[in-house]
Formats: sequence, C-alpha cells, structure tokens
Amino acid sequence: LNMARYAPQLANGQRVKLSWPLRLFRLNHIFWPLDERTSSNGLRFDYCIAAVAWSVLMLHNDAELRYLRSQTNNLDLLLAGVPTYLILVEGQLRSVNILLNRTQLRRVLQQFFGSIYVDPAKEPTIYRGIESKLRLNRCVSGLYLAAVSGYVVAPILMLVTGRRDYLFSMIPAFDVSALYIFVPFTLSSVYVALQIVTMVFGEPALLCELMAHLNGRYLVLQREMDAQIAKIVEARQRPHMAQQMRQVLVQTIRQNVALNRFMVQMEQHFTVQIFIMFAFSAILLCALGFKTLASPTGNYIYPIWFCAKTVELLSLGQMGSDIAYMTNSLSSIYYQTQWEQVLYYSTNSRENLRLMKVIALAIELNYKPFNFTGLSYFYVSLQSVVKILQGAFSYFTFLTSMR
Repeated sequence: LNMARYAPQLANGQRVKLSWPLRLFRLNHIFWPLDERTSSNGLRFDYCIAAVAWSVLMLHNDAELRYLRSQTNNLDLLLAGVPTYLILVEGQLRSVNILLNRTQLRRVLQQFFGSIYVDPAKEPTIYRGIESKLRLNRCVSGLYLAAVSGYVVAPILMLVTGRRDYLFSMIPAFDVSALYIFVPFTLSSVYVALQIVTMVFGEPALLCELMAHLNGRYLVLQREMDAQIAKIVEARQRPHMAQQMRQVLVQTIRQNVALNRFMVQMEQHFTVQIFIMFAFSAILLCALGFKTLASPTGNYIYPIWFCAKTVELLSLGQMGSDIAYMTNSLSSIYYQTQWEQVLYYSTNSRENLRLMKVIALAIELNYKPFNFTGLSYFYVSLQSVVKILQGAFSYFTFLTSMR
C-alpha cells in the first residue's frame, strides 16, 4: 500500500520543520491529510481505519450518554460526565467534517507552505515575531497534554493496584468485567483520549499558524512596497517616476489579491470547524468551571482543561483580530505611499493619471476588513471570545444557584 501523510514543503522542495504541536497533530490519522501520491488502495485503507476509529468513538458516545441519562437526578454526578461527553461529541462532529474535506485541507496546506509561509532563513525578524505570537498557543497545547496525561497514567495505576475503573464517566452497553474484554476496552479509551486531545489542540494550533504567517506575509508585502517606492523617490527620475511607482503598485496589488484569495480559501475550509469549536465553548467552559468549583482538588484535569480552553479561545481571538486589523489598514497603507511626492516631481501627466487610477483601485480592493467566521455566525475576534466567556459565566451562575 502506497500510503503516507502529507509532509509540508516550501516552494523549493525543502521540508518544513513543523512546531511540536503540529508534529503531534500530523500523527492524527483522521485529521491530517494523506499525501497526494497515495494510491487508491491506500486511500481506501485509510478510510477503513477512520471508520474503525469512528466506531470506537460511537461506542464511547453510547456509554457516556447512558451514564448521563442515569444521573439526571444528581446534578454533581451528571456534570462529572458532561465535559468529556461534550468534548467527545465536538470531536466527532469535527472529524466528520474533516474526513469529507481532507483533500481541500491538503490544497490549503500546499498553497500555504508553497507561497504564504514565512521562511526563517529569508525573513528572520518577521519569523521571530510570528513565533513570539504563537508562544501562547503552544502553552495551550502543553496544558492539554498535561490534562490528558491522567488518562494515559490511569491504566498503569490500575495495573499496579489491581482496580478496574473506567477512564471516563460511562456505563457500557455490555459487560466488560472479564479481563480479556476490559483490557481492550480500557485501551480503546486511551486511544479516544489521545485522538481527541490531538484534535483539540492541533487544529487551533494549525489555524493560529496559518493566520500568524498570513499576517507576517502582509507585513513583508508592505515593507517591500515601501522600500521600492522610497528608492523611486530617492532616484527622482522625473519622467519615469509615476510609471515606476505604478508598476510597483500593480505588482503589490497582485500579491495582495493572492493573499486575499488564500484567506477566502482558508476561511471556507475552516468555517464549519470554527463554528463547532465556538458553539461548544460556552457550555463546556461552564461545566468545567462548575466541576472545578465543586471539587478543586478532586481531579486536576478539569481546572487544567478549563485554563487551556480559555487561553485557546483568547489566542485564536487575538489572531483573528490581528488579521482584521491588518486587512483594515491596507487601504491606508496604499494611500500613504508617498504618491503626492511622486506626482509633484513627475513630468509625465499621462502616467500621473494612470498612477492615480491604480491607487484608487488598490484602496477600493481593500476597503473592507476580512474576518474569519464560523458559518458567518461567530467571528474569530477578541470581542467574540469575550461574549463566549460572558455566556459561560452566565451558565455557571445558573448552575451554582441550582446547586
């Protein structure tokens, strides 16, 4: 079987060294796309593995739902199972969408690493700024791994102590007390935990990486345009100044349009994932906060996951706000390109007119900021994140009053 996961490469064929969250996310066989050279048999085999994984997720969905239905009269015990069940359902919904669109994701990644990704060898200063922005999101990935470590260590502790506990709050549909059934069932729970957690931190990490480098590419575009125009003004070849500046602007606009098109393509792919992610966030944070308050020392997973989810939303919101701010300022960037000085010194009235038309076109193309959305319902911005946190706090207040 010719089957391999897509390995990101730059336009020159050089392999990209991924950040550690993305390296772990690449191991997720459901979410990371296959290489385009994968054979048809390899593709079928991969989808068969994904179908088996989906059946394991459905097995746990059924078991956790049975637990929730059995605890409807006890709020504390009910909420003990709500966070993991919400995370599981969110993971299932996102996995279905990604399985239907993995080819599109590969195309997005190919275009990103081929033309958008800021190469540290060529742009070390901007790359360092990008890495600085991504540091917060990488801390989020570390928090998620710390939270899921409990599910990995638990089977080892059960082996040492001889106990047989479920990793999640669940009631299986069949008897799993026999050792030859309990061991595979527990291992499947570990698989579910690892599968879900790599999805939970991997996809936002990928989204933040794309947005951070896209923002960096706009900065490169602005810097190169300003540098070329400054040379034109300094050289002061009066009959040719307007034409030279127009050529620079046309080249910049073409690159600008290519970046804008990539943003649209990227938003089209991630819009459903963003919607699912944001839609589950408020009630999930509410349940996690309630369990943390009810048992602050009983289970370290709840407070860590609560902190990770909160910081994840804030980092995503900040990245989205940065993109909106950058695209909103593009029209001003074109307007402030020293075109007045060029027109003042230029002696070619025809080229002056053509230059003004190009500047007007550039401003018109960028008159509206771009916002990443979840099905045009949630905006990826700090304002949206604040509203989600406010909603979670309202639900939390309601639950504590019921308690």
